[in-house]
Amino acid sequence: MLSFTGALKVYAAMEPQDMRKSFNGLAAVVQEHLGGDPYQGALYLFTNKRRNRLKILFWDGTGLWVAAKRLEQGCFSWPQPSRSGQKRLSLTPEALALLTDGVDLKGAKMRPWYERE
Repeated sequence: MLSFTGALKVYAAMEPQDMRKSFNGLAAVVQEHLGGDPYQGALYLFTNKRRNRLKILFWDGTGLWVAAKRLEQGCFSWPQPSRSGQKRLSLTPEALALLTDGVDLKGAKMRPWYERE
């Protein structure tokens, strides 16, 4: 299980990404498509079309981290955008932990902590 502080900004990309992308490719997606800066300390979460893989891009102040997870069976319960045309969704670190630990977020009533404004 991953653990992050409550002050960490977490963004999930709504569009599936090519999982062959690494540091530079994911940083370009953050800048060009998500309107963010990958070098400001936020964590960016990406998945593929089948939702069985995810990648995390994170700047820790000294360099970029890329972490990946591949599920052997099943898929991640990826959050849905709250607005039409939304390219990224802001999550709390707790919601990130639920998602990566396999908790199905669909069908559950989302509390105010789920999405940050």
